[in-house]
Amino acid sequence: MKKIISSLITTLLIGFLFSLIINAKLNAQEIEPRLYASLPTTLNAAAFSYSFSQGNVVSDATAPIQGLDVTANTFVLAYVRTFDVFGRLGKAQVLLPFTYMSGNAKFFGQDTSGSRTGLADSRVRFSINLFGSPALEPKDFQTFKEESVLGASVVIGVPTGQYLDDKIINIGSNRWSFKPEIGFSHRFDSFYFEAYAGVWFFAENNNFLKTNTLTQDPLLSFQSHICYFFPSGIWIALNGGYANGGETKLNGVYKNDLQNNVRMGVTFSAPLAKQHSIKALFNTGVTTKNGGNFSIFTLAYQYVWF
Repeated sequence: MKKIISSLITTLLIGFLFSLIINAKLNAQEIEPRLYASLPTTLNAAAFSYSFSQGNVVSDATAPIQGLDVTANTFVLAYVRTFDVFGRLGKAQVLLPFTYMSGNAKFFGQDTSGSRTGLADSRVRFSINLFGSPALEPKDFQTFKEESVLGASVVIGVPTGQYLDDKIINIGSNRWSFKPEIGFSHRFDSFYFEAYAGVWFFAENNNFLKTNTLTQDPLLSFQSHICYFFPSGIWIALNGGYANGGETKLNGVYKNDLQNNVRMGVTFSAPLAKQHSIKALFNTGVTTKNGGNFSIFTLAYQYVWF
C-alpha cells in the first residue's frame, strides 16, 4: 500500500520547488504550473535544480550601463512540507539558490565585462488552498479527485544574496520583497487550466552605490497554464506570464524603466521511480519593455517522502 501511495504522489507532485533569482527585476517573470495542486498532508519533498539563462537587461537611455548581456548558472536546493490548516491543505516552501553569472555591457560607452559568484536571495513561500482541496492523510488522498481549486499564498524574498554596495550589478537585491497571490485551477478530464494573479511589493535598498536609495513601485504578476496528464504520470504544460509596473526611483527620481513584459514557455515532468521524478522547463521573453528579456532552461530532480 505504501508503494502505491508513493507512486501516486510522485505522479501528482508538481515541481514548484525551484526558481531562478538573479536580481529583483526578474521576480515577476517566473512561470511555474501546478502551484496550487492538491497533495496529501505530512508530505515532504526535497529538490535540486540547475538553471541556465542568458539575455539582456536594457537600462533607460540616461543610465551609464546599457546593453547588458548576462549568462547565469544557478543551483537551487528546495524543501516543501504540507500540513493541515483548519481542514484545508497548507504548504511551506524554502528555496536556497547559488549563482555564478558573467556578462558584458557598455559602461559610459566603453565595453566592459565582469562576473559574480555567490548566494542569491532566498525565498520562503506559504500557501493554503481555500476551496476544493481539503487536508487529507495519504490513505484518504488515494480516492480524492481534484476538480476546481482556489488557493492563496504569500512569497517572501529574503536578502541573503551577495551584495557589493559599490557595484551596480549584483546577485542579491539587498532588500526584502513580498508577493501576495491568488490562484485558481480547474480539471477537465486529463487537462488542467490554471491562472494566478499577484503583486510584488519591495522594501528600500538604502545602500545602492553606497549612499543612494533605490525604491521600486509594486509589480503586477499574472500567469496562466494549460497542463495535460498522461496515464503514465508524465505531464506537459504550456505556460504564459505577464508583468506590469515595477518602475524604480533613485533618490526619489523615476528612472523610466516601467516593465510591460510577456513570457511563454513549456514544462515537462516525469516520474522515475516510486518517490523520484524529474522536470524540465524552458521559457523566454515574447515582448519586453525593460528587464526580463532572457531565456532560461531548468532541469530539476525531486524526492518525496512521508
